Amino acid sequence: MIDNTTFYIDGAWTAPQGTATLDVINPATEQPIGRIALGTPSDVDRAVSAARVAFETYAFSTREARLALLDRVIEVYQSRLEEMAQRISAEMGAPLSLARKSQAPAGLGHLKVARQVLADFAFAEDRGRTQLVK
Repeated sequence: MIDNTTFYIDGAWTAPQGTATLDVINPATEQPIGRIALGTPSDVDRAVSAARVAFETYAFSTREARLALLDRVIEVYQSRLEEMAQRISAEMGAPLSLARKSQAPAGLGHLKVARQVLADFAFAEDRGRTQLVK
């Protein structure tokens, strides 16, 4: 059984403020496959605070830096595609063949589309004597 009872907040895996957990059940077998921590309002506050701090620098990052970040996320996702399929299959009770062929690759496809949109997006557009910056 997979134990996911920590949260990734501010660049580190941390224990939740509360102790409540929830078993994750495979609907095909009705057996528990994992346990997750249930967050508290304090956990949400910690995560939101960390996100606000991170956004202060991320908001000014370059397109190239963001593309590099997406490239790394895509690389890691691809390297763990089989693990993703296994987990999706167990959590949803879906056939492993479906998780391998469609469900796990769908997430990868979304990341690749996001990367392509960012690469091609026109952040500045000249309209007559005005430049519109998005």
